[in-house]
Amino acid sequence: MKKVLVGVTWTAWFVWLLAAGYYGYQYALRLAAEIMRPQLLETYQLTSAGTVLLAGIFYFGFCLFSLVAGAGMDRFGARGIISIGAVMAGTGALLFGSGNLGASGFGLFLQGAGGVVALVGAIYIVSTLFPQSRTATFIGVTQMFGMAGGWSGQAVAGTMTAQGLPWNRFWMGMGLAGLFIAVTLFVFLPVKKPMVHPHNQSKRPAIGLGIVLRNPQTILCGLIASLLFIPTTTLDIIWGTPLLQELRGFEYGDAIIHSSAFPLGWILGCPLWGILSDYIGRRKPLIMIGSCVLLICLAWILYGRADVFPADLLALIAGMASGASMLTYSVIREANPPEWTGTATGAMNSLNITFVAVAVPVLGLVMRIVSETAAMPIQHGRRASVVPLFAVVLAIVLSFGLKETRHADRVPHREKEAA
Repeated sequence: MKKVLVGVTWTAWFVWLLAAGYYGYQYALRLAAEIMRPQLLETYQLTSAGTVLLAGIFYFGFCLFSLVAGAGMDRFGARGIISIGAVMAGTGALLFGSGNLGASGFGLFLQGAGGVVALVGAIYIVSTLFPQSRTATFIGVTQMFGMAGGWSGQAVAGTMTAQGLPWNRFWMGMGLAGLFIAVTLFVFLPVKKPMVHPHNQSKRPAIGLGIVLRNPQTILCGLIASLLFIPTTTLDIIWGTPLLQELRGFEYGDAIIHSSAFPLGWILGCPLWGILSDYIGRRKPLIMIGSCVLLICLAWILYGRADVFPADLLALIAGMASGASMLTYSVIREANPPEWTGTATGAMNSLNITFVAVAVPVLGLVMRIVSETAAMPIQHGRRASVVPLFAVVLAIVLSFGLKETRHADRVPHREKEAA
């Protein structure tokens, strides 16, 4: 079979694209639920804080199944694990659109539990089927697929509902699409286990998990990624639309479009950070640079003069800067034994989403304390936003403890590649 990259066949490309496409789908589900907060408020008669607490159910499902997904791929391969995850995500979307509060909550849990395998599976495939010198690039492109789905979830779904499409009809369609994706994944992912490392066949998953979690770099990567993701979750996904309505005076539909500039920045930034990292052979300094730029942009959006920089431009730059956080996925897989790639990625997701799962309801309680109305006063929003900003500062400080896992003598343009 013709090879399109050294050691990589067309089959590997196709398998990776399937997993990356599923990652984009589950990210669309995640962000669409946040955009439809007004519809949830009306349907379930919830407070603004109540919808935030409902959204947090997704992250608990995501967190609980992260370790299972990673260890399962190391032991059994990706085909069955990813396909089952897609079935869970599609079923969760159908339940979420049922109009029943209990079913919607369980549907969000299934979406989180099934969605976790998307990124873990895509990174697992990249790490085992693609050259080591290109992993950051392909992980970055995978993240691009995810944020492209996120952008669709915000911009497209938000616009459709603003124009009158019933929110539950949207979710029914997404649920059927998820089941179709599951069937496609099951049919086309290889029956064999080419992604399973030959050295871990006889090892128990608990051994690999212990090795990964005892590595201080694993904990650092998880902390840094989660701290950088908290502002993305709270200031964009959850608070982005109401903040823009209050800060800039946008109507709801316009606020959705402007808020979508942040995930659009991710779409552009993630592959660029990965390409740059593989080219210069460094991870750590790029993570720190991106974090600093993110901090500056978020601080200006919240506290700077609104007439100096367009909101779209600041959100776009902040999204591009935030994309540097994906380099922690390259660090964690390079800092742990290659036979436990799936376990390391799953542990990373678990640590990451654990903090987010805790932060979302905690900040929801802050919202309830400072405001008893559905529309949070902007002065209260600014006060609560100090927490996400502090998270970025802490991520920058912790980045000093990362060990560089790539070196200049290993960058792609210096490696000898045979045709």
